[in-house]
Amino acid sequence: MTSIAVIPGDGIGPEVTDQAVRTLDVLGFGLVFDVLDHVNADTYLKTGTALSDADFDRIAASGAALLGAVGDARADTAYARGVLLRLRFALDLYVNYRPARLMHDRFSPLRDASRRPIDCVVIRENTEGLYTGIGGRLRPSTSQEVAIDSEISTRHGVTRILDFAFSVARRSVCMVDKSNAVRHGGALWQDCWALARGRRPDVQTSHEYVDAAVMKLVHDPTAFDVIVTNNSYGDILSDLTAELAGGLGTAASANINGATGFGLFEPVHGTAPDLVGTGTADPIGAVLSAALLLERLGHDDGATAVRAAVDAVVAAGQVTPDLGGHLSTNDVGAAIRARL
Repeated sequence: MTSIAVIPGDGIGPEVTDQAVRTLDVLGFGLVFDVLDHVNADTYLKTGTALSDADFDRIAASGAALLGAVGDARADTAYARGVLLRLRFALDLYVNYRPARLMHDRFSPLRDASRRPIDCVVIRENTEGLYTGIGGRLRPSTSQEVAIDSEISTRHGVTRILDFAFSVARRSVCMVDKSNAVRHGGALWQDCWALARGRRPDVQTSHEYVDAAVMKLVHDPTAFDVIVTNNSYGDILSDLTAELAGGLGTAASANINGATGFGLFEPVHGTAPDLVGTGTADPIGAVLSAALLLERLGHDDGATAVRAAVDAVVAAGQVTPDLGGHLSTNDVGAAIRARL
């Protein structure tokens, strides 16, 4: 029996997570769900604690974690950081894995049909870069204010994310940086990249500056297999690939410790407060995140079955309004499970 920590979170998180859990449950893999439905903005506003030590221990002791969404306009940014970034840093979830696959031609914003079928993954370094919180403000709220955010790259961190990217490549790896302008961190990434390429001469490789990568993704996303990059560039590029694949409502992600195998799996659409209670939130991103969870636990057949079921409901037009359909969140989840 494998315990899965479930953090429904805020906004539409509980609605879409419910569909993901139901889908996992019907597959019969003996998963046990430990639901932490009190880890949310309401609790934070009452107690000032985003994620207690006891709750962190429960999550760390599980086989994997499934997250809905975290964030609330009533709470400051310390809340979301206290949940998401604490889990990422404390559990050393250094890989952010963001696959993007076009499920149907009608979802693509691209005019050229031959270039629409994107099927790639963005591997984003998840524990370094600009999001470490290193920096500060001098003379805040004055005309002489200075604000500094430091971008951190370590040889250890860069090496392991590059090696992970090569480990999941089917045909090629493209490393994206801005080493022509960001000299010191860029030089470190380039050094590690040269060594990583040398260890895997069997895999095709390429390098792009981040501005050129953005243009090439829009021009022809089918040219990419695996893109590996730092934290901030990966944040941006993975949202672009998600939109090229049909929108954030269908986008799944995994935060992985490549050494221990532990993963935190979540859709990337956020809390979507305008959809809360309407019954129209798209559960596909959460369900596909559950498929990534199954894959990480070794249930490859189950993950394949879930993706095939999602493809079938999409092809049949059994989708929520964001994808041009008329079904509710519950109805889409039920349609997916019916295909299973």
